[in-house]
Amino acid sequence: MEELKANNFIEEIINRDLESGKVKEVYTRFPPEPNGYLHIGHAKSLCLNFGIKRKYNGKCNLRFDDTNPVKEDEEYVESIKEDIRWLGFEWDKLLFASDYFEEMYNCAVTLIKKGKAFVCDMSAEEISRNRGSLTEPGKESPWRNRSVEENLDLFERMKNGEFADGEKVLRAKIDMASPNINMRDPVIYRIVHARHHNTGDKWCVYPMYDLAHPLEDAIEGITHSICTLEFEDHRPLYDWVVRECGCENVPQQIEFARLNITDTVMSKRFLKRLVDEKTVEGWDDPRMPTICGIRRRGYPAAAVRDFCERIGVAKANSEVEFSYLESVVREHLNRDADRVMVVTNPLLVEITNYDGHETLEVENNPNAENKTFRQVSFSNRIYIDGSDFMVSPPPKYHRLYQGAMVRLKGAYIIRCDEAVFDDNGNVVKLRCSYLPESKSGHDGSGVKVKGVIQWVDAANCDAITLRRFKPLLGPSNGETDFMSRVDKNSVKTETAFAEKALASARVEDKFQFMRIGYFVKDKLSGPSGAVFNEIVGLKDSFNK
Repeated sequence: MEELKANNFIEEIINRDLESGKVKEVYTRFPPEPNGYLHIGHAKSLCLNFGIKRKYNGKCNLRFDDTNPVKEDEEYVESIKEDIRWLGFEWDKLLFASDYFEEMYNCAVTLIKKGKAFVCDMSAEEISRNRGSLTEPGKESPWRNRSVEENLDLFERMKNGEFADGEKVLRAKIDMASPNINMRDPVIYRIVHARHHNTGDKWCVYPMYDLAHPLEDAIEGITHSICTLEFEDHRPLYDWVVRECGCENVPQQIEFARLNITDTVMSKRFLKRLVDEKTVEGWDDPRMPTICGIRRRGYPAAAVRDFCERIGVAKANSEVEFSYLESVVREHLNRDADRVMVVTNPLLVEITNYDGHETLEVENNPNAENKTFRQVSFSNRIYIDGSDFMVSPPPKYHRLYQGAMVRLKGAYIIRCDEAVFDDNGNVVKLRCSYLPESKSGHDGSGVKVKGVIQWVDAANCDAITLRRFKPLLGPSNGETDFMSRVDKNSVKTETAFAEKALASARVEDKFQFMRIGYFVKDKLSGPSGAVFNEIVGLKDSFNK
């Protein structure tokens, strides 16, 4: 295989392994626990593992780490599969940790027979208290020296359901004085009397992550087990399990820095609490950092992949500005999203010297490689945005005021002749005239104007609902409880008028609402009207 240029330290390792012949084919896996929905933090690991598969023409499994039946659910399994496919990836094998429960149990028996594991009667609290510290060794369990025969008998009885939850555990017998606390006789099996989403009631003993994960990798033939930095201290235990269980395949664990984004909490526990307490609409609330949430928010899958590629893979944790994610999303939308005209603060304009109705051809996206056009209705009564008219404008104001002219996007130049006020002094209508020779694309008027504004035909437009979002979490101010930071007014709803082109939009279709922002059609749309979520604004706040 021809060596490919490495873009990060993980690919450098892979290149060396391929060049030396240590591995013939690169095999990775993405191993989420199905106890919640994936979030933007998972996207980095997801894109990394599946991206390596693509780059090296290798393989990547989707493996659900379902060793805790209390927290896992089929709903999460299906959501994770959908998220991965939305991001543009496909797995080679769909697997579950629970597929290997029999083999894992047999490996635990092997460890007992080798004198490398024992059944312990200490509670979780007692085990924790006796683990020691970074400066003091731990204390050995009083049951550490049980005989092999006794341990085998007790472990089988654990499997047969003779003991209650927490009454006994199986611990690896390693070294209570190890400088690595993870090696101090860690728990590798515990009792859980709960129905498992995949195996039902077959098992009441379940392997801990530190036993299950290396065994899963070894059984599947994984070559490079890529995980986040918090597992770096667990690597000696990972290698111990593979070695002591006599696994033929020896995977290599490699750790990288997880994705952290400013003012974005990516704790499944916190996100689940938001959902359970109905603080948000659900896991796919557009304010949520879940993958289904950012999908509903309107982030393109290609932009998420691009973002993960740009931030790179590092060995040290760092934090990425949220505005950078928005900047990448905006860049993709600016290139790909069609433009449409929407008015949020409608002000009626009567064009006094225009009589009739016509259909104009307006370009959809000036940045598209293949130019396309849409039909836009035009008549003598239109809406413009109220902010595009001022009674007493400041200097260099290039929109409408008495006697001023602007171009209506894709249409004609109009001049404001008169403003009509109500009894309270508010402008309720403008009377304007248009220049017949100034039609966009065929302008022969010779008149040059600096202002171009959006508009909609008052007789042929639709009322739509816009939803705009502020960050779900306010400033921390030292609070440790994230719930105290939740901004319950982080959604603002307003009504707007849109050109008819939006009537045929489908859910998840994305648009630039000219001079307003980028929006996506939401699933709340129905017979009563269309709903659009703001994706990002037009202005880029990221300092490139």
